[in-house]
Amino acid sequence: MAVVSVSMPDELLERIDDFADSHGYTGRSEVFREAARNLLGEFEDKRLEDRELLGVVTVLFDYQSTTVEERMIRLRHEYEGLVSSNVHNHVGDHYCMELFILDGTLEDISEFVGRVRATQDTLTVDYSVIPVDGFAGL
Repeated sequence: MAVVSVSMPDELLERIDDFADSHGYTGRSEVFREAARNLLGEFEDKRLEDRELLGVVTVLFDYQSTTVEERMIRLRHEYEGLVSSNVHNHVGDHYCMELFILDGTLEDISEFVGRVRATQDTLTVDYSVIPVDGFAGL
C-alpha cells in the first residue's frame, strides 16, 4: 500500500484523530481511506446517469475571505449554462452563504461541486441532486 503525505491545519487533524478514536477506527489512515472512497463514489449512482437533474449546492464561508466570494462569482459565470439561480446571503455575524441551483447532467453537476469543494477557505459545501423527471426508476 502506498504512503501519502497530506498537509492540513492542526485543528482539522485533531478533529480527525478524535473522530477515529470515538468511532472505533484503527487510526487516521482508515478514516482517510473511507472518506476517499465515499467522495469518489458520490456521483457514481447509475440511476442518475443520462437524466436531467436539479442540483442544490450550499457553500458557507467567513465573510472576511473575499477570495471565496470572488471564486464563487467566477464559477457562476464559468458555468452559466448550468447555474439556473444563485443567491448570496449573510448568516450570523461572520459568515456568508452561497446557494446555487443547478440544472444539468450528473457529470456537469459533479464537476461544478468538485470545483466548489476545491475552493480554499470554504467552511462547508453541501449539495443534493434529484431527477427533474421525478423518481421514476429510482
